[in-house]
Amino acid sequence: MIDLHLHSTASDGTTPPAELMRQAHAAGLTVAALTDHDTTSGWAAAAAALPAGLTLLPGAELSCRWHGDGESIGLHLLAYLFDPGYEPLARALARVRESRLGRAERMVALMRADGVPIDWDDVLRHAEGGTVGRPHLAAALIRAGLVADTQEAFASRWLGSRYRVPKEDLDVLAALRMVKAAGGVTVFAHPRASVRGRVVPDAVFGQLAAAGLDGLEADHHDHSPAERDEVRRHAAELGLFVTGSSDFHGTHKKVRIGEYTTAPAALERILAAATGTTPVTGAA
Repeated sequence: MIDLHLHSTASDGTTPPAELMRQAHAAGLTVAALTDHDTTSGWAAAAAALPAGLTLLPGAELSCRWHGDGESIGLHLLAYLFDPGYEPLARALARVRESRLGRAERMVALMRADGVPIDWDDVLRHAEGGTVGRPHLAAALIRAGLVADTQEAFASRWLGSRYRVPKEDLDVLAALRMVKAAGGVTVFAHPRASVRGRVVPDAVFGQLAAAGLDGLEADHHDHSPAERDEVRRHAAELGLFVTGSSDFHGTHKKVRIGEYTTAPAALERILAAATGTTPVTGAA
C-alpha cells in the first residue's frame, strides 16, 4: 500500500511525524510520503522513527498560484525527493511559511476585533512549531466551542470568507522549475477538487506538463468519480502518471491513512526520475 500525501504537525496535521510513521505502518502502508505544507522540517523525525518495512518518501506540498489572463487560481503542487538544501527552493518556501504566519496572525486579529475569543499565543502553542495554517485557527475555534468541526470553521461565516486573508503563493511555473532543478518530481494535488473552489482551465494541464509536471493526483476524497475520470483523461493525453492519496491530516479531516493509494508503477516512475534525495526504509 502506497500513500503519497500525508501531513504531520510540521504543518497543519495533528500527528507528530514519528507517530505518523507508526500509524502509517499500523494501517498497512509499505510506502508513506510526508508532504507537509511548504516545509521539510518533519523529514528527520519521520525517518528516525520508521518501523521495519515502511519506506518514507520525503516530500512537501507547495502553495502555488496559476496566473492567467486577468485571473489567478491557487493550486497545490506535491514535490517528492527534492534536495532540501537547494537554496532557491529553500528560500522560496521560507517566504511562503513567513507569509502563512503573518496571514494567520491577521486573521486572528480580525476575529478578535469582532469579539471572537481566539488568542494568538494559544494558536502558536498548539501549532508546536509547525507551519501555521487555517486548520490551526479552526482548531482554536473548536477549542473555544464556537464551531463543531473543521468543516464548519472553513465555512464562509468563519475562515472560508469573512475572516480569510490572502497568503503569498509561489508562481506554479517557477515552482516547477525549482523542484526540477532540485532533483525532485512533481504531482498536481487534487487538481479537479471543485468542492474546494475554483479549478484551473483544462488548458493549464498542458502548460504544466510542458513546464515539467510529472503526475496528477486522481484518487482523492475531494474528487467525485467524474472528476477522477477527468483527471485520468488529462494524464493519459499528456503522458503523466496518476496517484491516489489520503491527504491525511489527523483529526482535522475525516479521512483515513491509506484511504486512497498509488499504484506501484507510478511510484517506480517517481523513483526513476528523482535525483535530489532518496527514500528511507525502516531497518529490520
